[in-house]
Amino acid sequence: MGEERNSSPTTAGVYHVPALLRETVDSLITDPDGIYVDATFGGGGHSREILSRLGPEGHLFGLDRDLDARDRCDISDERFTFVRTDFRYLPRFLTYFGVTHIDGLLADLGVSSHDFDEEGRGFSFRYDDAPIDMRMNQSAGETARQLIDRLEWTELATLLHTYGEVQQSRRAATLIKQAAERGELETMKGLIDALSPIAPERNKKLRNKVLSQVFQALRIAVNDEMGALYTLLESLPTLLAPGGRAVFLTYHSLEDRPVKNFFRYGNVAGDRETDLYGNLRAPLRPLSSKPVIPSDEEIERNPRVRSAKLRAAELPAVK
Repeated sequence: MGEERNSSPTTAGVYHVPALLRETVDSLITDPDGIYVDATFGGGGHSREILSRLGPEGHLFGLDRDLDARDRCDISDERFTFVRTDFRYLPRFLTYFGVTHIDGLLADLGVSSHDFDEEGRGFSFRYDDAPIDMRMNQSAGETARQLIDRLEWTELATLLHTYGEVQQSRRAATLIKQAAERGELETMKGLIDALSPIAPERNKKLRNKVLSQVFQALRIAVNDEMGALYTLLESLPTLLAPGGRAVFLTYHSLEDRPVKNFFRYGNVAGDRETDLYGNLRAPLRPLSSKPVIPSDEEIERNPRVRSAKLRAAELPAVK
């Protein structure tokens, strides 16, 4: 979810340069011999740092739904278990491994630059010949092209507005559906050309903004990224041990808002619900009132982390 992460001209060729690495792991680990989850393994940057902080009895589960993730995982450590799955299914896999509670969970919601650079994924409009796919798990689910065919134009317009904040969402949906009906959406070039009336090549800034928003919206919908995030957030109170922590890195208001709301109010909508005594029904306690953001020095090293926000919360220990 979010924008491309963890790469810059100064980090070219590196799969994963985690944002706010020290701050993230500092917020996560309270017991070196505890059980932790890296819900978004990616290139393993956060997992390696977590393992370096764990004691001999500690254990880390790394999750990723990408088919290639296991092949990329080169961590050989008896304290580490890789699980290829969507993090929404975390509770069932922890049950399978006999784990009832965890001491901490990390979720980095940005999409790695490696995935944007994989032409076959269709995540980036840099590749004209790429398929209109956009699936994180290319072995299951419908592609972005199939999604476009299935949706009515009004549904597509709503999707583009909600997930991409596309200003001309109705026009964009019409252009895309018309191109599909003409059989012109065989590759990304067809999609890009279809949007040219509102994303003209002569205006690079506008073109990049519109295409980024449309691609983001389609990718989020194809992978049900918001549904997976809501499911993970809502599972936290039963997954975490007393004193356990949840740490989220977000890159866009769409994903940051529900994380902030759940940490503050106990629900993704941000509704203030109280019990009979007027106490707020929020099982987690935010560690700070404001998110941690990258320093100027980190942004200079890696410009793509500029929009990162770190939010952490704790399940209070039983008194």
